[in-house]
Amino acid sequence: MESFAGKLAVVTGGGSGMGRELVRQLAAQGCFVNDSREEWEHTFAVDWWGVYYCARAFLPLLIASGDGVLVNTSSVNGLWAALGPGMPNNAYSAAKFAVRGFTEALIEDLRTNAPQVRVAVVMPGHVGTDIVGNSLRAHGKDPEQMTEAQLKAMIPANARAGLAAAGLLSEDASAEDLRQVLIRMSNDFRDKAPLSAAQAATIILDGVRSGAWRILVGQDATMIDERIRANPEAAYNYAELFRGMSP
Repeated sequence: MESFAGKLAVVTGGGSGMGRELVRQLAAQGCFVNDSREEWEHTFAVDWWGVYYCARAFLPLLIASGDGVLVNTSSVNGLWAALGPGMPNNAYSAAKFAVRGFTEALIEDLRTNAPQVRVAVVMPGHVGTDIVGNSLRAHGKDPEQMTEAQLKAMIPANARAGLAAAGLLSEDASAEDLRQVLIRMSNDFRDKAPLSAAQAATIILDGVRSGAWRILVGQDATMIDERIRANPEAAYNYAELFRGMSP
């Protein structure tokens, strides 16, 4: 390991002495995650604890009804804990894996304790919603309001190189260029998605009616699921995982 930049270090006994100095020097050399603990835990709380608490609240009613289905929404990121090169997705992916695991574990739990209730996990791929724009605004990162310094910090050099390689951004892009790219990407995610929210809802309800416990929404979700199950070791080797596909 030639550099600690971008690395995650865990130091036990870090309150004083050598442990404390290790922490200080590692941090100075660019080691720990980018998001604050509060921001990470907020994302995890919404995407995991929200599902858990709703299940706790409504399962007794579903059991009493004698004919219920609990449907939890995970994500394609409950299959694959990444968004691609230069785009770590830690808190969201951890939460969506938790939703998937919880829901799958409920299959036998309900089969044993409440066989009149079924459970299904939904894993959507790219659906045309405002999730990108809303997420940016929720984190105080509305591209239309951000300063030049904030824009440059939001898209680090490795991510900028990826955007340039994809033809979305020139290598000498200005902060205003970055702003326009972010706005366009947010709008395109909603307006140019392969599935609308209405189409996704239809797929989910059809899956529930058919008795499916695992509902993949979108061809991208189906493709990622198939490729990861076929070659799990290549899940985070992007060139290998998507070999033979156009960018």
